[in-house]
Amino acid sequence: MSARPSEPLPAASGHKIAAVAISHHRLPLAPAFNASWDTKPRVHFDATIVRVTTDTGLVGVGSGDRMLGFEGHESLFVGRDPLALERHYRLLSNIDFHYGRCWPLDLALWDLAGRILGQPCWKLLGGLSNRVRAYASSGTLRAPAAQADAAESYLAQGFPAVKLRFHRGDWRDDIAALEAVRARVGEKLELLVDCNQGWRLPWDTEVAWSFKDALAVARELERLQVYWMEEPLHRADHAGMRALREATDVRVAAGEMTRQVHELRDLITAGCVDVVQPDVALVGGISGLRRVAILAQEHHLTFTPHTWTNGMGLTANAHLVAGLGDTPFLEYPFDPPEWSLQRRDFPMAEPLKADRHGWIQLSDAPGMGYTLDEGRLLATRIG
Repeated sequence: MSARPSEPLPAASGHKIAAVAISHHRLPLAPAFNASWDTKPRVHFDATIVRVTTDTGLVGVGSGDRMLGFEGHESLFVGRDPLALERHYRLLSNIDFHYGRCWPLDLALWDLAGRILGQPCWKLLGGLSNRVRAYASSGTLRAPAAQADAAESYLAQGFPAVKLRFHRGDWRDDIAALEAVRARVGEKLELLVDCNQGWRLPWDTEVAWSFKDALAVARELERLQVYWMEEPLHRADHAGMRALREATDVRVAAGEMTRQVHELRDLITAGCVDVVQPDVALVGGISGLRRVAILAQEHHLTFTPHTWTNGMGLTANAHLVAGLGDTPFLEYPFDPPEWSLQRRDFPMAEPLKADRHGWIQLSDAPGMGYTLDEGRLLATRIG
């Protein structure tokens, strides 16, 4: 019988966690943002900020989900070594099982680890690269001509690919918008499609497509040379995803809202997907998803996070895929004027920008490399 590993000394790194602080912020949106996956217009955009402070005054910061269920568990972390990342990951996994998703704390701990060690997170994660190519991710549903105009604008800004949303009620109307885009940009852009069938918001009772619905759509996407179709079936329909993957040349992407790391493992090992898409701000943090990224590589699949939190969550995902993965491109939510960088990245002093060739360049600054806009956070604080 193996012995239970003893708890490490709380200050092995010379630093102790002194406090974990959580704040909530709300940016009013006027005009409202009409997200394709939401039947309600969005009149505000919320952000949760997690700060981990050491007894030496260093602070690590993360952002993402609302940290529901964390209250009362602070003592599990206070007084401990901030560099004991695997220990902290295991505790957050336990909290996830019993209460809620508290993975922004993992991101704050990685930011803090980089600050303690004087290294950017992408180097701590493997140092493969300090950049990743971005694909422009739209969020609204536009008429075909307007959708083509937007795609042409993305092309002019240097993006190599654009993701279009389906959810117009009849998928044939979605195909019409996609056809307009392909006719306008030709083969100059890779086109990705988010079918929005994997999950629903609490107030949405619409059922997901059947396998035959998804297959009919896939045939049209093959004709239009679409790179991947995302969430074409309900997230639990593993048999359907596997059959769809075998029946079409279009890559099948899924996993954006998959709750736990072992479920992502099952998607990969059961042959359900070509592209796996979990977000470090919502599942597993960096500590959990670096496992998934490696597993995807070993199965010759693409690991590229789906991320629609804010620029801080996007930055954390960029560090993971730049440092460890071989990702062709990373989601970059950007659909002006409805979804601008100013809206997306309001907690940050400077938005995370892609350069004129569509690259997200990560710096050598310790940790994540972002800085908070404290004035904006004070003005938008709601808790």
